[in-house]
Amino acid sequence: MADKKLYFITDSTLYERDEFLRRVEEALKAGVSLIQLREKNKTTREYIEMATAVHDLTKKYNVPLIIDDRVDVMLAVDAEGVHLGAEDMPLDMARKLIGPDKILGATTKTVEAARAAYENGADYLGVGAIFPTTTKVKTILTSTDTLSKICKNVPIPVFSIGGLNPSNLDVLNGIDIEGVCVVSAIMKADSPYNATLEMQRAISQLN
Repeated sequence: MADKKLYFITDSTLYERDEFLRRVEEALKAGVSLIQLREKNKTTREYIEMATAVHDLTKKYNVPLIIDDRVDVMLAVDAEGVHLGAEDMPLDMARKLIGPDKILGATTKTVEAARAAYENGADYLGVGAIFPTTTKVKTILTSTDTLSKICKNVPIPVFSIGGLNPSNLDVLNGIDIEGVCVVSAIMKADSPYNATLEMQRAISQLN
């Protein structure tokens, strides 16, 4: 099985801008595979400004930048993709706006929703939360059994998300995921660089 990817989702609420960007760059230096910029409380102008700054970093390290929720912000900064939840723009509409070459991700929690997301143009799925999370987003727990069924029922990559860290990844053994999404395990770490390396080591031991 190919090496699983580490998908880093940001949370800027705890940090001033410069410290936030420093932490993002530390994760990039340590080799995260994708970065999603998640900003729930910024104005459109603020979101675009932050996305521009983060995109400057991700381009330096040749890592795709995915914008959470906002197709307009993704288009404004020409990011590599957008990730949409059940309450965001419909996936088929988003695909028409962003075109065939941009990455379209979707959050799903059931096999039925996963199939529908694939049929409506999603390139990958985020499935969870596997564990309760400390991030300020609404979370509904998803069983590893459901995660496994989703992986078997769609032909696109599936990432697990939700409270995952090096100490609890073993629950994912035997499930054909593309990789693991983390927020707090990197964002809140004393050293985002070391935390990224530790997370990658744990992911590499999954079977």
